[in-house]
Amino acid sequence: MNALSPYTPAVARVLGPADESRLGGIVEAHFAVLWRLLRRLGVPESDVDDAVQEVIWVLARKLDQVKVGSERAFVLSAGCRVASTLRRGLRRRRETYEVDLEHLADLHGDPEHLLEQRRARALLEQVLLRLPLELRAVFVLYELERCTLAEIAGALELPQGTVASRLRRARALFETEVAALEQRMQDGDQSAVQSQAWQATAKRGPHE
Repeated sequence: MNALSPYTPAVARVLGPADESRLGGIVEAHFAVLWRLLRRLGVPESDVDDAVQEVIWVLARKLDQVKVGSERAFVLSAGCRVASTLRRGLRRRRETYEVDLEHLADLHGDPEHLLEQRRARALLEQVLLRLPLELRAVFVLYELERCTLAEIAGALELPQGTVASRLRRARALFETEVAALEQRMQDGDQSAVQSQAWQATAKRGPHE
């Protein structure tokens, strides 16, 4: 995962020097969370760079409308829209969903523990892909990116009550999919300990 330069020829044509500096700062501050969000919303790794550039282009064109302090919300909102559009296009293609493990890597860690982490992340991604996109977006932003309900409501331009409702539905569906996967693993004579490890990676307490 490498940060992309926001200064494409198209971007340069719509921005002045001061705006270029602001755009660069926003991209640097929020690139990592945007990249993870796009992957977790189902964008294949081979398409993430293009999706990030699309978000940057949207940001550049609307930079004068982005209030200071609301940059994160705008980036997340644009990321969700770009992911949704791209996923609709990807339904026409048969692709293997590759799981990004780079942000998990700890080269000095115990190899067996790292292998368990990687398996856990792969299983988590499998379950996330089974959630409808509108539920997955809220689940990922709250449970994995540690956004508050208010931040998600602002980013997705939804009432906070709608966000809370989607989160409840997403959690219920997530638990159902976890149970189904655990059953399949048991039927396949695999360890339930593994499923418990990866389930823990997506659970945390409230942080509103």
